[in-house]
Order: sequence, then structure tokens, then C-alpha cells
Amino acid sequence: MLLYVERCAAETGAMVLRRTLAVVLTAAALLLTPTAARAAAPTKAEVLLSWTKTTAASTEAWNAARLDRAPWESYGFDWTTDYCSSSPDNPLGFDFTLSCWHHDFGYRNYKDLGTFDANKARLDDMFYADLKRKCATYSTSVQAACYSLAWVYYQAVSIFGSLEAVNPSDVDRTRALIP
Repeated sequence: MLLYVERCAAETGAMVLRRTLAVVLTAAALLLTPTAARAAAPTKAEVLLSWTKTTAASTEAWNAARLDRAPWESYGFDWTTDYCSSSPDNPLGFDFTLSCWHHDFGYRNYKDLGTFDANKARLDDMFYADLKRKCATYSTSVQAACYSLAWVYYQAVSIFGSLEAVNPSDVDRTRALIP
């Protein structure tokens, strides 16, 4: 009986040793795998796409990156902006600056990648979504005027590709909507 117990203990010890060795070797293999073999970093185009969708989450991700650019330096993004170009950045007191910056970011970086034409419509839709989210932050008594201006700005970029096409008379007509 004693011999049987000793043999079982030896087999159990060998089995535990094999399992431990398998875990250690697997962990070592994972740690020693070259970085390239692990999940590859997203490409510039992939990051750009994730930051230029029409969703609030996409805009929030872009804004977080804008505020902390260091992790994104290697991508070489163009963060420059002229805000709403030659149109007012704050028409009738509505602050469109961040929406215009986001739009500039998309335009400039897709142009750098040479894929602007394929992405322009989505960038313009993103801009309009950003403007509407901004308008939703104002009191309901002035939201109609803000949404009207957002539509004018959207139409300008959609048709002409820049905000330089916003006609001052459109702003004046919208001003009449403010109580």
C-alpha cells in the first residue's frame, strides 16, 4: 500500500510540474513575441476615420486627442485651424469654433492622405452633427435660430467645401428668428 501511495504522489507531482512548466513556457512565449507580431497599432487612416464619424463618441475621442496630442505625434496629424474660415465663429453668439476646428481637422488630414474626395460628404455630415449637438446645449428659446445657422453652415461646406460661402444675409435672416 505504501508503494502505491508513493507512486501516486510521484505521478501527481510530475503532472503538477508539467502543468506549471506549460504555463511558464506559454507566458514566456507571449512576452518574448516581437511587438510587430502583437496587435498592430492602428494606421493613420484608421485613427482618422474613428475621429471623424458623426457620433458624439467620435467627436469626444477627437477632442480628447486634441487636448492631449502627445500620444498621437507619430501619426503627423495636422491640427491647424482657421476655425470657421471667413464666416463668423460665433454667429449670433452661438459658439461654432470647436465644430469648425473638427471639420478643418478632417479636411486637412484627408487631403494629406489623398482621400479627401471619398470622405468629404461624411466630413460635412460630421460637421453638421457637431453643430446640432452644440445647438442642443442652448436654451429652447434660441435653439431654432441656432439650428437654422447650423443648416446654413452645413449647406455652405456641403456645396462649396468651405465656410467662405456663408452669406451675411443668411445670418441676418436667422437673426430674425431669435426672440
